[in-house]
Amino acid sequence: MIGSIETLIQMAHENKCTIGHAMIQYEAKTKQISEKEVVEKMKHNWHVMKESVRTGLEEPKRSKGGLIGGEAKTLHDYCAVQPNLLSGRNIMEAVSYSLAVAEVNATMGRIVACPTAGSCGIVPGVLKKIQELDNLSDEQIAEALMTCAGVGMVIAHRASVSGAVGGCQAECGAASAMAAAAAVELRGGTPEQAGEACAMVIKNVMGLACDPVAGLVEVPCAKRNALGASLAMVMADMALSGVKSVIPVDEVITAMGAVGRSLPESLRETARGGLAVTPTGLALNKKIFGE
Repeated sequence: MIGSIETLIQMAHENKCTIGHAMIQYEAKTKQISEKEVVEKMKHNWHVMKESVRTGLEEPKRSKGGLIGGEAKTLHDYCAVQPNLLSGRNIMEAVSYSLAVAEVNATMGRIVACPTAGSCGIVPGVLKKIQELDNLSDEQIAEALMTCAGVGMVIAHRASVSGAVGGCQAECGAASAMAAAAAVELRGGTPEQAGEACAMVIKNVMGLACDPVAGLVEVPCAKRNALGASLAMVMADMALSGVKSVIPVDEVITAMGAVGRSLPESLRETARGGLAVTPTGLALNKKIFGE
């Protein structure tokens, strides 16, 4: 088990490579398989991710709870005709991809939990947009996904990636941190800059509640995937510019874990607080479940 981002950075420097490639080497050694097999397995995951984006955009459906569905296509279509997007085309197209995957998850479609089903849209949304922008190969994206895996491993070890344990900061926050670190490396940033992006993401979602309406992974989960994708891209650019986190990344992750444990149970996936107990949230719960 790799227990710190600092260890990931050291591994990358010792092997004169990215965090992603260092993780490929680590996984191959740990599983006693070839590096090629590691990459092929991750490429398979990437193909599933891309297909979930396509499905969400081209075959939109209402979710099982009926609370979301079609928003990804609506946003994507808007991006196609709006010449002057307030948030910029790259971010908003990545957001539409993230929404698409979250909607596929809510319709019981096939997704990759990255690191969870509730946060499944963030990493594919960001990486698909970067692949399009920079004409990257699936092998390059597979290496970036290994960067995500390394960051996710550390967050799971030092804090949590479970909403029931640490709130939405643990799910969408972790996914956004993973995506930001991978984005930095895909754009040629250093391992240290990948760590800075991870830290700055988590600082911005510290304390984020998990409050699913009617207990379903629909509202506000899908739109928090949208937030996560945009946050990952913004923090990646900040890190690439040379901006650093005052608090070291591993300390930020440890603080995230402490904050998550201090959240009341009502804000940790129980649907007993936050948006879930608003008048509309309660009415929707009664409409769906008759309770």
